[in-house]
Amino acid sequence: MASAQVGTSSTAEMSGATSSTEVPPTLRSFSELSLHPSLVRSLASLAITVPTPIQALTIPHILGGRDVIGGARTGSGKTLAFALPILHQLTRDMVSGFAIILTPTRELGVQLHEQFVAVAAGAASGSGLAGMRCALVLGGMDMQAQATELARGLPHVIVATPGRLCDLLRSQGDGAYGLSRCRFVVLDEADRLLTPTFAPELKYLFSILPPARQRQTLLFTATLTAEVEQLVKRQPVEGKEPPLVCKIEGDTTTPPTLQQRYLFLPSHVREPYLLYLLRHAPCDEGLSGKDAGDDDDDETRPVPPTIIFTARCRTAALLSKMLEELGIASVSLHSRLTQPQRLANLASFRAQRVKLLIATDVASRGLDVPEVRMVVNWDLPLAWQDYVHRVGRTARNGRTGWAVSFVTERDVELVQGIEEHVGVKMEEMTFTEDKVLEKLNAVSAAKRVATMALHDGKFEEREDRNKGKAAMRQEAAGKSKKPKAGKTKKSIASSASTADSGKTTTGGSAARRAKVAAS
Repeated sequence: MASAQVGTSSTAEMSGATSSTEVPPTLRSFSELSLHPSLVRSLASLAITVPTPIQALTIPHILGGRDVIGGARTGSGKTLAFALPILHQLTRDMVSGFAIILTPTRELGVQLHEQFVAVAAGAASGSGLAGMRCALVLGGMDMQAQATELARGLPHVIVATPGRLCDLLRSQGDGAYGLSRCRFVVLDEADRLLTPTFAPELKYLFSILPPARQRQTLLFTATLTAEVEQLVKRQPVEGKEPPLVCKIEGDTTTPPTLQQRYLFLPSHVREPYLLYLLRHAPCDEGLSGKDAGDDDDDETRPVPPTIIFTARCRTAALLSKMLEELGIASVSLHSRLTQPQRLANLASFRAQRVKLLIATDVASRGLDVPEVRMVVNWDLPLAWQDYVHRVGRTARNGRTGWAVSFVTERDVELVQGIEEHVGVKMEEMTFTEDKVLEKLNAVSAAKRVATMALHDGKFEEREDRNKGKAAMRQEAAGKSKKPKAGKTKKSIASSASTADSGKTTTGGSAARRAKVAAS
């Protein structure tokens, strides 16, 4: 296995390394990648003309039939790195096989589906993509409609969350839908998929899909975790080249244009500080972060496009209600909303009809809203990888962005761990406390109203019911994957491996990350 690195002439040796990859020159056009001309024209119509480093590095190898593990920072164009080669192959042959794109979250699935459809539509004229069908298979949506869509003729691309795809297959039988003809399997946000949370579903899916030697497997992620890197240590399938790791050197942490700050404050006054931050956002003022915005008393100024991340669904709902009482419109995104509500809220934020999104980690991965100027960590994530994905929602494609983390006395070790892994020291942001606390009474009153609204809407009861159902599903999954006596359970990393062999184990840190990300 070899790890190709942009920005250096050397290659990093890894277990089983047998080859190296030359760093490609800077490309000026997608036509230099030997893509179908209709795809190049479609990209140009979308104002996409120059390949990013991860696209320039991976697309030639994918077109050549290699299995690829791609690692690059958030906002670097990883989706097109696998979408374009798949669409290119479909221009040549839309009959003999199809692609399955697996994603950990529904919202990311919707975005992937939109990107496939947009590029294919622009390339339909003058190519074989005129009849290309892309199916979206997500939980929380009409399962019968999805089954009908698959049954009326296999789509050329299926974008799916693992749980819903498994549900459809189990309801129709393992041989339904002809998955044995799958030509491409893509794990987007692979580090999240290769955790115990998705282990039962992926193990089942890979038992139905063609063996590794008969399919092309692509994994993409912004964080090359130990679970992902276990795959490079698998013995290659006989007669097939080992997967190629394409890692952009120094490009799997945070964007260089991201300004990272923290506010150190007592936990019981976070709400007034949040209000003050939104009304005096540093990203609108170009301030250094010291005494940011203290000289600006104009509280009618609109909030810049911002995402606030919380650890709990209830917190996201409470903050949304509270800020509404204070005159700041927002939408929320979390697992306690129905899927139509989630899609409608995300659409409002994407269209910038609402400038503020308050979300759990369901919004932390892959979502591309270029207008986002600031990310606020109301609760710090327990894993540094989740911090990278959260703050990667801003400072995309070379734009400047701000990440502001609320830090209490209990969070100091978390901050130090994030700084160590990310390689960046957060700068402290300070506000004049007296000015912040001028709104303490108004904020407290708004919080009481919001709390009563959640209580009247029976939010806690619904949350408890959902937690109970989740616990039952987890217990059932645990029973179904219990290993037989005398045998060792395969990890999902082994099941997903392009080598289809060997055993790996996932550490406790992965389990903790999965627990946090699923909240």
